[in-house]
Amino acid sequence: MNNTNKRQYRQLSDETKAKISQSMRNKSKTPTHRENISNGLKDYWTTVPNKLTNDKAGA
Repeated sequence: MNNTNKRQYRQLSDETKAKISQSMRNKSKTPTHRENISNGLKDYWTTVPNKLTNDKAGA
């Protein structure tokens, strides 16, 4: 797997999720900013594939 410093799959470890959550605490955003973030992430996640599991790989 190439190290492109970008996510390869949607799934993250619980440890990584906790680190992200902790770093984002007490940072407020305006409603307009939240809307723009939401729209940008929706567009981004349509391009990132799910990781195949053993259940789906054989199907």
